[in-house]
Amino acid sequence: MPMAAMRNLDKPGGTQPDAPGPPNDRRGSDQVLLHVDHYHAMLFDMDGVITSSAQDHGTLWKVIFDDFLKTFSERHNLPFRPFDSAADYHDYVDGKPRYDGVLSFLGSRGIMLPFGEPTDDDDTETCCGLGNRKNRLFLERMEQAGVPVFESSVALIRVLKERGKKLAVVSASKNAEVVLRTAGLFDLFDVMVSGREAAALSLAGKPAPDTYLKAAELLDVPVDRAVVFEDSVTGVQAARTAGAGFIVGVDRAADRMALLWHGADVVVADLGDLMPV
Repeated sequence: MPMAAMRNLDKPGGTQPDAPGPPNDRRGSDQVLLHVDHYHAMLFDMDGVITSSAQDHGTLWKVIFDDFLKTFSERHNLPFRPFDSAADYHDYVDGKPRYDGVLSFLGSRGIMLPFGEPTDDDDTETCCGLGNRKNRLFLERMEQAGVPVFESSVALIRVLKERGKKLAVVSASKNAEVVLRTAGLFDLFDVMVSGREAAALSLAGKPAPDTYLKAAELLDVPVDRAVVFEDSVTGVQAARTAGAGFIVGVDRAADRMALLWHGADVVVADLGDLMPV
């Protein structure tokens, strides 16, 4: 979405064609005043917004995909082209449900693999099998090293909670609950819609709007009275399609223009750049 079409945070759903409006009311060079009076709910993605585990995810996906790609290349007498833990993770995996990310990346290489079933063993050569193998490695790493978080995001969440805002986590991860419990943050949120709930309720994953719509419903708040915090293009697309009142893009991967184009109303490098007023 071009910057000229960004909505006014003081008027849910309104547009301000000639000026970016209050979201860009800055103090200093990098601080944005976040006017939250008209909004009753704050909906947060987890990975990349609250937890800083994107690098770990990219590294672990590289282990899984490179192992598969080497075998596939040898079997079909093709050159081996490794998974790029930054670019490929960003373009095909980040923000998507685990198995959809496998399908998306393999499709980018022209590889057709059976989707399989979520119950597949992690040595099964299906999208679900590869996803389950990666999940096992992630849980092992989390048990050993804990969960890194963005302290500025946690500080903002606590401020919003103190101001009486309803809070939800909306994450594609089926591990969202265990991740937040490990980080000691689970009790800050009123509602969680993770990959686990999405599967149980047959909700389509991001970029579909289903999970954000469900979170607003569970909080009993109209979705246009909710602010969404997202770091991925697919997440921003989901929030925009859902009709979220305002969308904050968090630029963790040089995505500022892509986040704006796909629907973010304002983009910051870190949630510490926001001052709720």
